[in-house]
Amino acid sequence: MEVNAVALSGELVDIEPLRHTPAGIPLVNFRLVHKSRLLEAGYKRQVECEMSGMAVGEVAVAMSRMRQGHAVSVEGFLNRKNRMSAQLILHVTKAQTLKE
Repeated sequence: MEVNAVALSGELVDIEPLRHTPAGIPLVNFRLVHKSRLLEAGYKRQVECEMSGMAVGEVAVAMSRMRQGHAVSVEGFLNRKNRMSAQLILHVTKAQTLKE
């Protein structure tokens, strides 16, 4: 089975300026903070986490218009930061700003 899917909402706490790969592909890096109360084994649990992520292509262009402090919802998959690292980052395939 090959499932690797993530959906997360939160606040953009950092978003770097849009840049381009040597091949000319748009890319943006960001950090998202998520806070919620979720049910686990019948108990409410306070959930807080910070996730680093990146978006490529059209999604990167769209995310580059978002600003620090925006509430956003993202979908994507997890992968290593680079081939030499065990650190995970979220590769975003869909992103939208949430209305507060």
